[in-house]
Amino acid sequence: MTQPTPDRRHVALLTNPASGHGKGGRAIQPVLDRLRASGVRVDHVAEDGRDAAEAAVREVAGQGADLILSVGGDGTHGVALQAAVATGTPLGVVPAGTGNDLARALRIPRSDLGDAVTLALEAPVRSIDVGRVRTGEQERFFATIVTAGFDSLVTDRTNAMRWPNGKARYLLAIGMEYFRLAPRDFRVEIDGELVHDGPAILTAVGNTESYGGGMRILPTADPADGLLDVTILEGVRYPRVELPAVLPRIMRGTHATHRAVRTLRGRRVRLESGVMNAYADGDPVGALPVTIDVVPGALQVAAPSA
Repeated sequence: MTQPTPDRRHVALLTNPASGHGKGGRAIQPVLDRLRASGVRVDHVAEDGRDAAEAAVREVAGQGADLILSVGGDGTHGVALQAAVATGTPLGVVPAGTGNDLARALRIPRSDLGDAVTLALEAPVRSIDVGRVRTGEQERFFATIVTAGFDSLVTDRTNAMRWPNGKARYLLAIGMEYFRLAPRDFRVEIDGELVHDGPAILTAVGNTESYGGGMRILPTADPADGLLDVTILEGVRYPRVELPAVLPRIMRGTHATHRAVRTLRGRRVRLESGVMNAYADGDPVGALPVTIDVVPGALQVAAPSA
């Protein structure tokens, strides 16, 4: 039986039944059973809207929870992250989403719920950086990657569609956006220096290497180096020909040598474009322009040593 460390006996549990096309819902009872068998006190918050869930988790953490445990996908972990940073409470992650890229970055088992819960209760707590994205009057912390461009247009279309359901909707949205794919004008500044002013297919800024379920868009990203990694896929003459050639390299993390790819690093990034939304940890954060900066060591995580 898992024995929690002496300082992790009160858990604020955040769950999202809708994560991973139902995986989040199926994970709830096994996680609750494992926690209760371990003798910890559990205050359970079921996500019902991002703002309400975030406020509820923050309240429980502020009342003395020793650990915030998030069960779901990267969007759910992003909700828990706000409360963890605000209160200084360590965050544990149980992956039950579609992509599970934060769990991948933290080396948390993605196929065994029990092992993930055990790590949350027993693994050492260490500090990692978080990103902070500002758009208009809003600001939000994120753990993985901010994207804008082709990816965000696909997500916009997916969210607007009512048919079909599940992954098929996302694949159909990719096809529809791919048919009309064209570079958009982007202006990218890093630490006050203009590094790109012209057409681009997508931009990614972040703290960890992958998004979209293992697409290694930022292959050298280190969540504890105090820097943000940036990848810009610049405009090319025949984007519908070039993009299929680049995507397999992004999956392997070998795209940096492609002639249309630029990789950079910095502490603060500003993205500007026309009508375009940005997404962080897979969730919408608002329309460009956005300013993204790194907050070193702002998040405590219960995870294996780096």
